[in-house]
Amino acid sequence: MKIPKELFVNCQKGPERKAWMSGLPVLFRELETRWSLRVGEPFDPAGSCSWVAPATRANGESAVLKLAMPHMEGQDEISGLGFWNGNGIVKLLEADLESGAMLLERCLPGTTLHSEPEPRQDEVVANLLKQIWSLTRNPSDLSGFRPLSLMIEFWCRETIAQRHLWPDAGLVNEGLRVFKEIGRPALTDVLLATDLHAGNVLRSQREPWLVIDPKPFVGDRAYDPVQHLMNCETRLHRDPIELVRWVADLTEVDAERLRLWTLARAAADPRDDWKDARWMRTARKLAL
Repeated sequence: MKIPKELFVNCQKGPERKAWMSGLPVLFRELETRWSLRVGEPFDPAGSCSWVAPATRANGESAVLKLAMPHMEGQDEISGLGFWNGNGIVKLLEADLESGAMLLERCLPGTTLHSEPEPRQDEVVANLLKQIWSLTRNPSDLSGFRPLSLMIEFWCRETIAQRHLWPDAGLVNEGLRVFKEIGRPALTDVLLATDLHAGNVLRSQREPWLVIDPKPFVGDRAYDPVQHLMNCETRLHRDPIELVRWVADLTEVDAERLRLWTLARAAADPRDDWKDARWMRTARKLAL
């Protein structure tokens, strides 16, 4: 069983991850038998957070085996996939709750949304987000999921730990303040995907496009388009206000809240490289 280099490096960051990686070969063989699978080579030899490979079930059905590394953001992926039940998102075929392993619907041909121009990506992402949000019909249905504020607090602690690297303390502190102000739970919250961008949308036969790799949290729907905006770096850095307005219109979320979420993330996301001045310039534009 080949372990991608980046996944190996990522698993050295804590004892839980090291233990998970050391148990991968045994888990892999056990699932091959239990779920009657023939498994191929990993899709992405550079994968950093999970081991993912094509598989064939005993009945000949194509599937995907995903062995996910333990990490805070992806903890509730299995529960989220069960909640959405294939609506705009890949179906969960089998799951092992103890290990976090999943057998998933395979998207064919499986090309990513990156194959489309970015304005078209905006439309597809917006339609998928609205489909996913529509499944939240009763707040009581979400009682088992964690609030978005928990992830935001986690990120803020990481950013504060990097204080010595901040290029503009006033702007970063403003981002942290905005995170706290708009991240509070509300009765209008829905189950969010939180990591929906063109790389996590695949062309499929069951639907034109399906979402993969959600990281479910309950929160403000205006948060959910932000990861897509962050991935459209050229357009975002050139004219963030116009892009926010355009995507807010497509997703039917409050443009002011989307501006604030984008400002907070541009200014105060934890990051490896605080020397990239583009994010501070973009945050200043969004700060009005």
